[in-house]
Amino acid sequence: MAANVASAIESQSKANTSVEALQSSFLAQIKAMQDALSQIKELKLIETHGQSIEAQIEEAANEDLHQGTYEGFLSDSDYDTEYAYDGGDDSYGNDSSATSADEAESGSSRASHGREWLMNRCLEYLSKTKNTMDIDELSGTLESILTSKTSDIDLQSNIIDILGYEDLDFVAELISNQSTIADGLNTKAGGHNELSQVRVTNKADKKSKRKVAAKVDDDQNLSYDQQLRSRLLNKEERQKRLDAALKARKVAPTGPILDAQAEQYPHVYRTHDAGNTLSAFGNKYSLPVGTTRVTEDLYDEITVPYPKHRPLKFGENLVNVSDLDVICKETFKGYQTLNRVQSLVYPVAYRSNSNMLICAPTGAGKTDVAMLTVLHTISMHCTPSPFEEPNADSYKIDKDEFKIVYVAPLKALAAEIVEKLGSRLKWLGISVKELTGDMQLTRAEINKTQIIVTTPEKWDVVTRKSNGDTDLVEKVKLLIIDEVHMLHDDRGAVIESLVARTLRQVESTQSMIRIVGLSATLPNFVDVADFLKVDRREGLFFFDASFRPVPLEQHFLGIKGKAGSKQSQENIDKVTYRKVVEMIQQGNQIMVFVHSRKDTMKTVKMLREMAMSEGDMDLFDATFHPKYRSASADMMRSKNKDIRDIFKDGMGVHHAGMLRADRNLTERLFTDGLIKVLCCTATLAWGVNLPAAAVIIKGTQVYDAKKGGFTDLGITDVIQIFGRAGRPQFEKFGTAFLCTTADRLAHYIATVTQQHPIESRFEERVVDNLNAEIALGTVTTVDEGVQWLGYTYLYVRMRKNPMSYGIDWKQIEEDTFLGRRRRELVVNAARELHKVQMIIFDERTGALTPKDVGRIASDFYLLHNSIEIFNSMMRPAATEADILAMLSCSGEFDGLKSREEESDELTKLRNNYAPCQVAGTTDTSHGKINILLQAYITRANVDAFSLVSDMAYVAQNSARISRALFLIALNRRWGRLALVVLSICKAIDKRMWPFEHELAQFNLPRNIIDILEDKGIPIDEMREMEAPELGELVHNRGLGNTIARHVRNYPFLDIECEVSPILRNILRVHLSIIPSFSWNDQLHGAAESFWIWVEDSDEATILHSARFILSKRQRNEVHEMDFFIPLEDPLPSQIYVRSVSNTWVGPGTISAVSFQHLIRPENENIQTKLLNLRPLPVTALHNPVIEEIYQQKFNYFNPMQTTVFHCLYNTPSNVLLGSPTGSGKTVAAELAIWWAFKTYPKSKVVYIAPMKALVRERVDDWSKRLGISGKKIVELTGDTAPDARIIRQSDIIITTPEKFDGISRNWKTRKFVQDVSLVIMDEIHLLASERGPILEMIVSRMNYMSTHTERPVRLLGMSTAVANAGDMAGWLGVKEGLFNFPQSIRPVPLEMYIDGFQDNTGFCPLMKSMNKPAFMAIKSHSPAKPALIFVASRRQTRLTAADLINFCGMEENPKRFLLMDEDELVMVLSRIKDDSLKLSLQFGIGQHHAGLVDGDRRLVQELFENNKIQVLIATSTLAWGVNLPAHLVIIKGTQFFDGKIEAYKDMDLTDILQMMGRAGRPAFDTSGVAIVFTQESKKPFYKRFLHSGFPVESSLHKDLDNHLGAEIASGAVQSRQDALDFLTCTYLFRRVHKNPSYYGLEGVEEEDLNDYLISLVDKAITELEKSGCVKITADGGVLATPFLRIGSNYYISHKTVRNVLEKIKRDLLFEECLQLLAEASEYDLLPVRHNEDLVNVELSKKLRFPGEMLEKVMWDPHVKAFLLIQAHLSRAELPITDYMQDMVSVLDQSIRVLQAYVDISSELGYLSASKRFIQVMQAIKQAAWHDDNPLTALPGLEPTPITGSVKTRHLNGLGSLSAQDMNNLANSLRVPRSSRQEFLKVMNSIPIMNLEIVSSEPQKLSIQVSRLRQPLNSEYKCYTPKFPKPQFEGWFLFLVNQTRDEILLMKRLRPKPGAKWTVPIKVEFSIPARLQGIKASLVCVSDTYMTLEAKLAEVQLAIEESEVQTIVKDV
Repeated sequence: MAANVASAIESQSKANTSVEALQSSFLAQIKAMQDALSQIKELKLIETHGQSIEAQIEEAANEDLHQGTYEGFLSDSDYDTEYAYDGGDDSYGNDSSATSADEAESGSSRASHGREWLMNRCLEYLSKTKNTMDIDELSGTLESILTSKTSDIDLQSNIIDILGYEDLDFVAELISNQSTIADGLNTKAGGHNELSQVRVTNKADKKSKRKVAAKVDDDQNLSYDQQLRSRLLNKEERQKRLDAALKARKVAPTGPILDAQAEQYPHVYRTHDAGNTLSAFGNKYSLPVGTTRVTEDLYDEITVPYPKHRPLKFGENLVNVSDLDVICKETFKGYQTLNRVQSLVYPVAYRSNSNMLICAPTGAGKTDVAMLTVLHTISMHCTPSPFEEPNADSYKIDKDEFKIVYVAPLKALAAEIVEKLGSRLKWLGISVKELTGDMQLTRAEINKTQIIVTTPEKWDVVTRKSNGDTDLVEKVKLLIIDEVHMLHDDRGAVIESLVARTLRQVESTQSMIRIVGLSATLPNFVDVADFLKVDRREGLFFFDASFRPVPLEQHFLGIKGKAGSKQSQENIDKVTYRKVVEMIQQGNQIMVFVHSRKDTMKTVKMLREMAMSEGDMDLFDATFHPKYRSASADMMRSKNKDIRDIFKDGMGVHHAGMLRADRNLTERLFTDGLIKVLCCTATLAWGVNLPAAAVIIKGTQVYDAKKGGFTDLGITDVIQIFGRAGRPQFEKFGTAFLCTTADRLAHYIATVTQQHPIESRFEERVVDNLNAEIALGTVTTVDEGVQWLGYTYLYVRMRKNPMSYGIDWKQIEEDTFLGRRRRELVVNAARELHKVQMIIFDERTGALTPKDVGRIASDFYLLHNSIEIFNSMMRPAATEADILAMLSCSGEFDGLKSREEESDELTKLRNNYAPCQVAGTTDTSHGKINILLQAYITRANVDAFSLVSDMAYVAQNSARISRALFLIALNRRWGRLALVVLSICKAIDKRMWPFEHELAQFNLPRNIIDILEDKGIPIDEMREMEAPELGELVHNRGLGNTIARHVRNYPFLDIECEVSPILRNILRVHLSIIPSFSWNDQLHGAAESFWIWVEDSDEATILHSARFILSKRQRNEVHEMDFFIPLEDPLPSQIYVRSVSNTWVGPGTISAVSFQHLIRPENENIQTKLLNLRPLPVTALHNPVIEEIYQQKFNYFNPMQTTVFHCLYNTPSNVLLGSPTGSGKTVAAELAIWWAFKTYPKSKVVYIAPMKALVRERVDDWSKRLGISGKKIVELTGDTAPDARIIRQSDIIITTPEKFDGISRNWKTRKFVQDVSLVIMDEIHLLASERGPILEMIVSRMNYMSTHTERPVRLLGMSTAVANAGDMAGWLGVKEGLFNFPQSIRPVPLEMYIDGFQDNTGFCPLMKSMNKPAFMAIKSHSPAKPALIFVASRRQTRLTAADLINFCGMEENPKRFLLMDEDELVMVLSRIKDDSLKLSLQFGIGQHHAGLVDGDRRLVQELFENNKIQVLIATSTLAWGVNLPAHLVIIKGTQFFDGKIEAYKDMDLTDILQMMGRAGRPAFDTSGVAIVFTQESKKPFYKRFLHSGFPVESSLHKDLDNHLGAEIASGAVQSRQDALDFLTCTYLFRRVHKNPSYYGLEGVEEEDLNDYLISLVDKAITELEKSGCVKITADGGVLATPFLRIGSNYYISHKTVRNVLEKIKRDLLFEECLQLLAEASEYDLLPVRHNEDLVNVELSKKLRFPGEMLEKVMWDPHVKAFLLIQAHLSRAELPITDYMQDMVSVLDQSIRVLQAYVDISSELGYLSASKRFIQVMQAIKQAAWHDDNPLTALPGLEPTPITGSVKTRHLNGLGSLSAQDMNNLANSLRVPRSSRQEFLKVMNSIPIMNLEIVSSEPQKLSIQVSRLRQPLNSEYKCYTPKFPKPQFEGWFLFLVNQTRDEILLMKRLRPKPGAKWTVPIKVEFSIPARLQGIKASLVCVSDTYMTLEAKLAEVQLAIEESEVQTIVKDV
């Protein structure tokens, strides 16, 4: 033996790496090992026919070795198996490939016709046929058939059934030699010895066995048992053989796979397999010692004894619950200790975050192990941490930061898990919910749920949807997969898919998602652990059967008779009865599991009949039970007659079809012992924890509707059912019986006792799973697909057991990691998907791009072969019958077969219940499916059980498939088909046909529905009828109100449609959607879903479609929808706007829009070509100072600037310059500026930019560059308010439209406005926006001013290229200066790409789906150059950055975008305040939005500008406000959330063009790249207008009233005719002529136009009159009221004035003033972002006055303003950063609105109201409440309510305080020492005023206002640290009648900046005659400091009191 071993070693050392050498070496090793082992004689202990010889072997074994070390001393072949290193990693033993090459021996065996011959013939047969049985099953089945005593006919039939006709020689040989083979089998095996040990040996084992047998005894006539007995060894012989075996083990060479001793793992707890071993192919095994086999008349029974309990090891203790922390202690309340399994697992499960795999027998407490991992996750989100403070009094759980997902295999188990976890975690407030096909959760419910229990398929659907719950998936911290051994099942591919997806998410996001797998015991658990990424030495736990709380004795009964025959079924019934009686006789209760609801009662009746015939009924009698009487009473209350009847006989049934009350009662009675036999379905095993002493599985054939036939009961179900056997504390062991047919006996023994390794089923589903990943965006290339496969269990098993997956040794050697094999799988799958048009597969680059059809298939779980069928069958004009036929052919139903016995019933169903034509006959599968689906919709009753199951399966899947078909129809724009398919979807959901009456969906009597259908009255006509009429209609007056209520509940939308042509072939459609039904929570839930689409009238082609979701809270609002549709010539006569409910059966509503009066504008596209000129040098300016400015940057003007140079610099012409962003328009504007100063040196230039950010950019730029020319530049925006003196001294005013509009309204009194010689309007194409009317007013006003002052004002409009430049030029008065350049003239050429993404996707999922393409675009287009990504919101900057970081994490260089060293990065991070920005900068990704503090924004800009970071993610503000160009610009989405309409809205094309303009860096790039990501349906729109420009229309008609009011207030308009004349100067006037249909005109005649303009003016004046702003005189004149002048002066809307006038009163409360302020129209456009209503609700709870005070919805912008103002007064912390910028906006508007309110109340004479408004203004400036102590608003203090502790509560009292008094006051207020100096300084500067009357004349009152203290500075700045802008001192001086609370006169005071504070301010009141002679008082109130006012009482005026006249005047 030693020589042989040495020889083998030598041969191995000389072997080269070739495959042949490796194989030779391997065979040599095997030969050496076999020769060595053949010298060892061991004996396998066998117990045959119940006669055990175990005792004598056990006695001999105990002499030397502890039992279990080498269990039983097996024979040579057995020892060979034991030698397979079984140390915990079964993979070494399971999957090593053993090759047998002894063909000579095979020939001799074949001649004997024994078992070995049969095995070899089976092996040959399987190698050349497609039979899917393994060799064990086939040989065992054939052996059973050949040795059975059946007729020749039955024998032939049975063999043909098994083998088929593929190898007739083998069949003939078996039949002709049946008796010889049977004798050979009986002789050699001792009569079925194969099954008694369930051992199948291969040829090599047989050879070794023969050699040993020859040495023991050459007498071949001895029986097998005699041979075994003759081979018993004495003590010395055993020791000798053992030593030889150990020596052979040490020196034996290893093979290519068996290359190392198996590793021992610390948490694998099992006894040695004791013969339960496995060969390389898994085809050699035997059962535990003590296994017996008994052959009876009806069955063969194999009994596997229950294992002995393993005692606790030394030092092993159970975990005491009392020793645990509070979290565990309370959750495990009622437990003394954890059980043994839980105690062993506890340290890893609860104390670590490692992935885990727990393999343990059913009933070992795996659910509590899962609970430990759940508690660990909860503890990780507790404050304080239970790990640090285990006995804390309370814990705060951050429930919003984590989700736990528990994946259960069945819905029934999911329900049980929900109940278990929910009840035990209730004390923590943890919410546990079920998410399955039966239990859906709303988004709100998901947000409130911490633990979601779901099924594999449901979780796969959730995670594979790109438009799904991404927030949910990202919050998952723990994923528990129960019954993970289902990997080998048909559903295993689903588990592989979701685990692989989770693992890739963990890797890509660098987040921690713990994966815990729970499994029954399985052989290759190490492989599963590797798949789950479990650390084998930490998280891998294996517990054998000895850990089961109640040991299990297993009985496998092989019932004789042909499978499926009547005889076989009768035998199963008889055997079942015998075993039931046997168990009951032992005093045990028993559960009999059957496989359909129908069979439960059928089995009970069978048992009862047999008991009666056998006289055993007394065994079942439970009347003697003490609880029988009460139980009988309970049972009598049941409505189920059958269960009442069988209860009397001690029997019961249980299945899901019973009422819940009956099921609960049955469970209770069985628990109490009143039911002896319970017949149930597997639902009981999964869903209810109800154990019994014994269980029987009656038959193993289960009907599978998916496969259309009977299949084997799944091993998972068997294990679960067996798990119900044995009740802790009641039985020593549980008993489980499995009754199956003889041919399946070997299969179930092998599977239940874990003989076979579980293999992957993923390869079968790789095509569809690859499509899911491509649709999700996680796999975009073949390489990524290869990586993805590396995360699957398929990959693990392919490497361990390659031959099972068609991989040979040569492939393994050449491709160790199977990269080529995986690539082959991915490429083949991609080709298949490409062929069926689900993806685009570029074989050259390997790119995998999803298509809409592929996304739909992924979302709806469709097979790719179904899509192939649909592609071939879908037609635009398909009918309902066509759709049903198409559904019937779907690949999901491939398994369903038509059976002959169903034909009659199918024919009946077809004739009676199938209203649509059926394609196919009843004997075809698609014909059957069609009939069943129609029968389901028609609610037909089906008798045959198989058809009931098939119908349920067909209906369930058809609902899903039809929804997918609907989306495919929408995608293809087939309107008729979409409508038909949607009607079929709803028909399946509601089980009613589309032609049935809509009211059939309500609970109305059938006869009423029949009457309505007979009369054919549609529901829209019934809406117009009253209740009595409806009662008369159905001849039932009593139902009139009920029918009327249902009619009102039916979801109905009224749609009003307006169409406006943009171009000749582009139409804008505006829909007003009005819900017109009564909301009922039970019927409509939280929201109703509708589909709205526009189709043409000719071809029914869908021109636009959208899903509209109406939420309950918005049911009373009018909803708006805007979109563009293309028009083609010839124009269709009309279009249809259709709205259809997504769930309610009915045709919906349809609105026709006629094109009869549609007037389409002519296409007018004027484009300017660059002149072929030599670029002009800057010296052409002929001004050295100006030349020097430009020579710092360039020496020549670019071609565009050269073209416009002469016109701008040398002529006074008005100019319209349309040119792309980045083409140099700013320099062109500067040319016009130099012309203005050259021609009018003393004049002023006004530059108007649409945004403050643009103004700031221009100010910074021009201040640096143009400053050297000596020109003074001033900024004039809402953020800056320079003194009038500074404005007068300036040369260039840079402002916003609103600010200049407000200033220019009073041009007559403002000299600096009259001095303007040039007005530059940047981005003038914004005329079409909401702010456009302001530009129209400015232009019209400048032209009007110019005519009056006779001083020309030059106008320069600048924009991007527009489609109607001619009209704009005409309106601006341009004659020679029209320049409209196309995109192609950019200095840096631009490459433009437009990528489409899935329509009808939620905004956030859509944005998320764009992140991976954005990352890939950077890698492709700008791998090393700057890239700029524009997003729609601040939140999206953070989310996009987070995803890009994740993608970077998967790269070789995760910091590829970071372009600075670590030291510099550390310094930068130390200056950053925002946490999200701090994280992203570490990866070279910046963020830029208005929510960042100014320092962060500037730093990010600097880093990007200096190429320190490569990627910058920004909102559109950056495109306008900061000039940061990049090589690549990505516009990620073209929508934004508009809070005004509570929906997402398309961005303005101008914004998109501006963003694109940032692409390409002059002097750095030769070209730029711009990529626009948008929805697929919008691609054509952007393709058209991004290249050619968008036509600009006017929007003045939408806001004419305010602008006309301003002109009336200024006196420019004094009549309606003036107003009409004024309109003729507007851009609106020009466009109405050119595009009348856009503005609602139906004709183009002059009369039509005049009527339209007159109606506009009349409407505007009427609105102003309603607001109290104008008065109409008798002669038709229009006079401005003081309120209009106030509104115009403060630039507030007349609607704001109207609201105040309606609600103002003298005694306003503070909160009422706040409310009036928040209701101002100026807050209409305050942004309200998505979900901010929830933020508002929470914020409202923390503030003094709730948001509900405004009686508006919480997402209303006015409510938000109300809350933000209060938050400012309370100095409260804002919930989100976005609110900080919003707060600035709200406060910015508030002061001018309040000033207007003060003036309005003064005009009305309301003193108290005016002072209250001033009080609000003071509070806002001081950021304190009006009732706070004003002193506490000073430095070092926080505002606090007034208390009695401080005497000085009013600031007036500070005037008399000395310095020492002030120090004492600071001490009493406890001012911190650090703030003491500033406190005293501010307190000393508070303006205490003194009033003094200088003179009082009859018509004039002169007053002197003196200041007693020095101000803070010469500018008279106030102390307002919390207000965003600096505030300066101001006063309101009132002349009042205190007695009547009346204001007589009012003036505003403000000291001039720089004036000496010691000089008093002089004020004069002009006293009207009617006020002369009365007594009055003077009150001077500060507009900044609370409680600060000065009074002067008893002012005597000249004459007696008369009517009050208020004069409002600025000083």
